[in-house]
Amino acid sequence: MNAFRTAIPPVVVLLVMFLSSVEVRAMPAFTRQTGMPCISCHVQAFGPGLTPVGRQFKLTGYTMAGGKDAKFIPLSAMVQGSFTHTQRGQPGGAADHFGSNNNAAMDQASIFYAGRVTSNVGAFVQTTFDGVAKTNLILDNTDIRLVDQGNLAGQQFVYGISANNSPTVSDLWNTLPAWSLPAASSALAPTPAAGTLIESLAGQVGGVTAYMMWNNLLYVEGGGYTSLPRNVQQTVNTFDPGQNKIDGGAPYWRIALQHDHNGHYGAIGSFGMQANVNPQRIQGAGTDQFTDFGFDATYQYLANLAHIFELNATYIRENRNMNASMALGLAEKQHSSLDTVRIRTAYTFQQTYSLNLFYGQTSGTADNVIYFSTDPISGSRTGKPNNQAFTAELSYAPFGKTASTAGSLANLRLAVQYVHYFQFNGGIRNYDGSGRNAVGNDTLFLSGWLAF
Repeated sequence: MNAFRTAIPPVVVLLVMFLSSVEVRAMPAFTRQTGMPCISCHVQAFGPGLTPVGRQFKLTGYTMAGGKDAKFIPLSAMVQGSFTHTQRGQPGGAADHFGSNNNAAMDQASIFYAGRVTSNVGAFVQTTFDGVAKTNLILDNTDIRLVDQGNLAGQQFVYGISANNSPTVSDLWNTLPAWSLPAASSALAPTPAAGTLIESLAGQVGGVTAYMMWNNLLYVEGGGYTSLPRNVQQTVNTFDPGQNKIDGGAPYWRIALQHDHNGHYGAIGSFGMQANVNPQRIQGAGTDQFTDFGFDATYQYLANLAHIFELNATYIRENRNMNASMALGLAEKQHSSLDTVRIRTAYTFQQTYSLNLFYGQTSGTADNVIYFSTDPISGSRTGKPNNQAFTAELSYAPFGKTASTAGSLANLRLAVQYVHYFQFNGGIRNYDGSGRNAVGNDTLFLSGWLAF
């Protein structure tokens, strides 16, 4: 009972902020610009899950207009609060200034420039304060687009350029890392150690990609990324001294086919990235080579918007040649791989209530230098990267619909999420060598997310 009392203040703060935002008539920037309610672009009337209209809005560079308030600067803000309970506590604290368990937090607060600059230029720029890590304001997801339209072979042709700071942040689907679901998870619960390069570069890099959509059917994107200079990363507060540094440029590619037939929407695609990196920014020992490639699929039943069904699947394969890491004593094996599978199914009722089920699995080559660690909770006694988890989430978004109480003034999402681990950091029982089992990291996560 005391744990839930601790969670009450953030909920009260969220509700007070919401009521205040209604009084001053604050509204999400995209809604103000287009004149369309959130329900038009987002499943459950709340991001980041996109509908076909939402994907078209992003494809055309956030430039779609039509709202009566489109002349105003497209600024928005959001705040997220949460309560986290893990099956076993984390001795020493879940993070600095937090207890071992049953923690309430203001997870993050963000300010966005989100919308049209000119008829051919638009931007999504997010700056974020991390309420858990207590960082300074960081430059978060950024996607600035120059776009135009024409005809090719007698069919509509949309083409453009994206300047952004994370591979996959420019993507139109919720299957690639930057916008994959669930959209919120606990920053105060243990998370698996293993991950692919393409998932780890957000905010650390800068890149430019060119893209096109032909006949609302074929999507192709290609470009490259490089690590931002240290002083730039420090300026935008994304510098991590232990992060790998891309040596030169890293090509990125994306191709997808989509089709919408009488409310049945489907898409399949492939994507990838190749990079030579200096491990932990150390130069003079050569480079490691990472090749990430993947496949994804999306299905949405949208024929009856009172009952929306979704299915997403993503597979990522990472092949590694760890020449430099071996020379530096940072890897045991020269050649290794990592495989990641994610599957999501969801049902949304009346664009208000949603049930999401997720399955995630990571497996790969054991390495007693990369993965083995005696650290309690975060360690691995097996030196294996294997993880397996199931997540269930119930969420409620009361606003964002044409007939809702607040209309397009603001938006709110409340959710309860439970994560169950079958395997964690290569083990089921005593995975860290200190007596902790994978299920000890099972997490109950209550969250509130307000956008205005």
